[in-house]
Amino acid sequence: MFDTVLVANRGEIAVRVIRTLRALGVRSVAVFSDADADARHVREADTAVRLGPAPAAESYLSAERLLAAAASSGAQAVHPGYGFLAENAAFAQACADAGLAFIGPPASAIDLMGDKIRAKETVRAAGVPVVPGSSGSGLTDDQLIAAARDIGTPVLLKPSAGGGGKGMRLVRDEALLGEEIAAARREARASFGDDTLLVERWVDRPRHIEIQVLADGHGNVLHLGERECSLQRRHQKIIEEAPSVLLDEATRAAMGAAAVEAARSCGYVGAGTVEFIVPGDDPASYYFMEMNTRLQVEHPVTELITGVDLVEWQLRVAAGEPLPFGQEDVRLTGHAVEARLCAEDPARGFLPSGGTVLALHEPSGDGVRTDSGLSEGTEVGSLYDPMLSKVIAYGPDRATALRKLRAALAGTVTLGVPTNAGFLRRLLAHPAVVAGELDTGLVEREVEGLVDGDVPAEVYLAAALVRADASTPVAGGWVDPFSVGSGWRLGGEAAWTVHHLRVPGHDPVAVHTRLGDGGTEIRLPSGETAWGPGGSPPVSGRGGLGEPPAGTPTVTLHVDGRTHTFHHTADWLGRDGDAWHVQDHDPVQAALSGAAHAGADALTAPMPGTVTVVKVSPGDEVTAGQSLLVVEAMKMEHVISAPHAGTVTELDVTPGSTVAMDQVLAVVVPADEESS
Repeated sequence: MFDTVLVANRGEIAVRVIRTLRALGVRSVAVFSDADADARHVREADTAVRLGPAPAAESYLSAERLLAAAASSGAQAVHPGYGFLAENAAFAQACADAGLAFIGPPASAIDLMGDKIRAKETVRAAGVPVVPGSSGSGLTDDQLIAAARDIGTPVLLKPSAGGGGKGMRLVRDEALLGEEIAAARREARASFGDDTLLVERWVDRPRHIEIQVLADGHGNVLHLGERECSLQRRHQKIIEEAPSVLLDEATRAAMGAAAVEAARSCGYVGAGTVEFIVPGDDPASYYFMEMNTRLQVEHPVTELITGVDLVEWQLRVAAGEPLPFGQEDVRLTGHAVEARLCAEDPARGFLPSGGTVLALHEPSGDGVRTDSGLSEGTEVGSLYDPMLSKVIAYGPDRATALRKLRAALAGTVTLGVPTNAGFLRRLLAHPAVVAGELDTGLVEREVEGLVDGDVPAEVYLAAALVRADASTPVAGGWVDPFSVGSGWRLGGEAAWTVHHLRVPGHDPVAVHTRLGDGGTEIRLPSGETAWGPGGSPPVSGRGGLGEPPAGTPTVTLHVDGRTHTFHHTADWLGRDGDAWHVQDHDPVQAALSGAAHAGADALTAPMPGTVTVVKVSPGDEVTAGQSLLVVEAMKMEHVISAPHAGTVTELDVTPGSTVAMDQVLAVVVPADEESS
């Protein structure tokens, strides 16, 4: 076994690898960019080495700097985690050339399976069924269009060099092929430095099932069962589970054998995953999609049902040890489900989010595991992948595992950074998910019913209660009663204090509070349009503040016979995985700032990120829906389009500009206002 291992990654996967290194008594070396100097993986490692500035190209993607860090720290091996250089054949070879063990497959296997076109040809020759699609590498746009027409729409465009859903485009309309190919090439080039594409037949309502394989350097190859990964958004997995309810024992054995043959065909060593597309109505008809030559994000569900620590066996195999067990020794026990917690805002179309983690509570306990790179004070920016952590639940059966995971997500608190925890909790309660009736399009079809875009009345009531409590005089010493927000009046009933509050993306709301005999009373004025038709009774409640065992302050309300409890800190409130940023609203200041763009439409950044493309200049005339700019954050592009025909009168950014959420990017004066 190695004495020292460098972990060439960041975030939750770096923390996960360090945990196993510690258990094995192996010294861990973390690496970090300037943006991650205070990150959790840096604190948990035995030592850490600075790589350079925040951009990944100058830090986590710099093979030269990683190798220098390994040399200076005395590391004998490098664990790449996933993402960054984990599937970079040149980096694996550079490690070998430097005398370092690369904890992964040989460079030749990465190179072969990293090219989806060659990978399909190789496994086809080994007798593994593949998805019908284009053949040959380096196809031109016209050749891709011709191949798509031969296959027949719908088709899926895929980058040959990458994974993780980046650059993939589902095309149902043949007339859009040219436009979608251009977009897929652009995203593939930005993500992988290679814009080579292939086209495959799209299977409607497919299941995405993958097989975990493990191979040593002595010729032993086996599989550890399957993972169901059909719950996806934009081709990105969000929920994974093991085993799959779709497969019977015969199909599981057949798919496992095919995965083993795929691994053998490329001389694989280490932990890897063979991915299959499976028609939901015919599980026996499965097709090879690709092989991921690394540890998968969803590896914990396999660990929980097999009892095998995959990181440990990555290390042991890389150190030259043979596998001490065979296929007949692998047992799948119980059920495990994983949810990926990402920095994104479902209420804003799942746009990437960011901010500072002001309050954090991550679930644990019987049957619950959290793999995380977070800590209080963590700054979540737009430079890296949006995944923050993974919450995994295990039970003797699927129903138990689902129930435990829903409860764990409800108890997850990440105030300061919007996440998808509440959305995932609702998804896991969807009848189709509970029944195991899954496919890769289910989330997109049901997404509107799973996203709660409205702000519940009790959120504003709780926010006002927190503010009222902050202004209440504390015991001891004299306080001028007129200087606090208690509403105290000489010789009369306490007056109401008005709090003007606003959640971004929603209209401001006025909430009234006053101190009463039973605590603070809170109400919304009768007829408030946010809460129903005019003349309805006022929404009101009473409540108080508390401190739970987890340490995050809480506020509890009693409203119309129901009790509501929120975690809170600063301007943030959270409940059941959902969170709201409730800000103080100044009506006068809002009116003044709105006047700056009177008679015009300001286009603002929908997320914090970087402007990558600017297609217009001040004075240009544009049409409604015309693409004006592209903002990129966390490897995701968002196109800013003209809301109407008119003239660009202001343009405040250039390519490379870093922008904050809601920052004004451009102003388009409507054509009718120009003429008037």
